[in-house]
Amino acid sequence: MERRPKAVRQTASPRRAAREPIGDNGANSNGDGHRNGNAPQDGLDKLELLEALLALKKGDFTVRLPVDLTGVDGKIADAFNDVVEMNQRLAGELQRIGVAVGKEGRIAQRARIGEVGGAWATQVASVNELIGDLVHPTSEMARVIGAVAKGDLSQSMAMEIDGRPLAGEFLRTAKTVNTMVDQLGSFASEVTRVAREVGTEGKLGGQAKVKGVAGTWKDLTDNVNLMAENLTGQVRNIADVTTAVANGDLSKKITVDVKGEILELKSTINVMVDQLNAFASEVTRVAR
Repeated sequence: MERRPKAVRQTASPRRAAREPIGDNGANSNGDGHRNGNAPQDGLDKLELLEALLALKKGDFTVRLPVDLTGVDGKIADAFNDVVEMNQRLAGELQRIGVAVGKEGRIAQRARIGEVGGAWATQVASVNELIGDLVHPTSEMARVIGAVAKGDLSQSMAMEIDGRPLAGEFLRTAKTVNTMVDQLGSFASEVTRVAREVGTEGKLGGQAKVKGVAGTWKDLTDNVNLMAENLTGQVRNIADVTTAVANGDLSKKITVDVKGEILELKSTINVMVDQLNAFASEVTRVAR
């Protein structure tokens, strides 16, 4: 008996233009019930079909059944080959979209396998929806961070996508980013307020108060407050001494601990007080 060809592997399955009529015995006939003499094989080999199914089960999407079968067997082979080809196309498209979006950062890319329906369309739609759900928070984060880099602290991440609230890691990330922006805004606002009060309006004693800050933000806030406190102490001490001199009290000197140009000013005022005191003593002595 002639051996039937085993399942073949190929990249595409050419479609038969038309199937020949099937005779009473299941073989191809020419319309009068006789087999065509040129039929390449009697029918679909069950062992061959089993081997192809097992290969498909293992994820081998290159397996194909013979394309030269006719009748019902030919239709079965064509249907099998179509299913395998669709799986092959889907697997290839998923691999492509994984590289494009995940590795190359082309977040506008979406999976497409042509005109399909049923579960095929559902799978493609689910993959594209997953990509969209992953990309949207990333795009939102980039938008907010970009605004912060430009000094715009009024932006924040949306807490929902298309009417659906964020959940899980997406929600945690959004809250973290928004908290960061809020803290930056509070810090900038408080520093501006203290600088305006102390430096412009002359309101000494102002302190920046930023709630919930830690780490570097707390260090920055503490440094601003230390600067304001030192400046307040220096100015008030100088004011006390100069006021006392103006009132005729030459017993006071600037005692605040200072450095740099403020130290030079302190020394100058203290020397001035000493000289005024010596001058007053001499005038008093001569007059007496």
